[in-house]
Amino acid sequence: MNAFDWQRMLLDKFPWTFLGEVAFRAAVAYVLVFAFLKISGRRGIKQLSLFEVVVILTLGSAAGDVTLYGDVPLLPVFMIFSVLLVMYRLTTFFMSRSVRFSYWMEGEPVTFIREGLYEIENMRRLNVSEDEFLMELRQQSVEHLGQVRLAVIEVDGNISLYFYEDDDLRPGLSVLPPEHRPAYETTPCAGLHACINCGNVEEIPERGQLKCPRCGEGMWSRALSTRRAR
Repeated sequence: MNAFDWQRMLLDKFPWTFLGEVAFRAAVAYVLVFAFLKISGRRGIKQLSLFEVVVILTLGSAAGDVTLYGDVPLLPVFMIFSVLLVMYRLTTFFMSRSVRFSYWMEGEPVTFIREGLYEIENMRRLNVSEDEFLMELRQQSVEHLGQVRLAVIEVDGNISLYFYEDDDLRPGLSVLPPEHRPAYETTPCAGLHACINCGNVEEIPERGQLKCPRCGEGMWSRALSTRRAR
């Protein structure tokens, strides 16, 4: 193998018409990767955007192969980059022209806490584990849901939080790990308890058992009323 053999580097033994096939393959790969990510559900918190993942996955193999292997010609790789760039620009162009198309492609902001309570239906369709939510809340100095007036997951995966003023705080479900938030079916003492499933707060007597009137679940944890650390 000779170094800087331009015929081998650019197209090797393939005919020029092979570039058209490469363009078609690249477009199919873009659509398939996007469809898989769309069907598999919403990404986790603070991860790459949908388009960033699509571009990275579809370009990664092509860029790596042409860098490492001398028998991979350059022109087909250049065609892959060109086709994906065009498709990306077309996608973002149509998203900027249509709000409905943009929501379909990237999703829309989703409220998951309102007035100190979980929005249960929204939580179910987000396809993100509760542990991720709780971790993010703890990292923003939230100790219980009663401190949060509104929490929204943005389309880029970030969480926007809006807090109650200290004078407006209400009792709420603790967001601490299970070792700091024991849960009971039968409450060991009387007082305010929060539903583990939805955050609803009820007064429950000692050794009481209660199905949550908001969601129907029966696991409770002692509600907290502490102010948010600043």
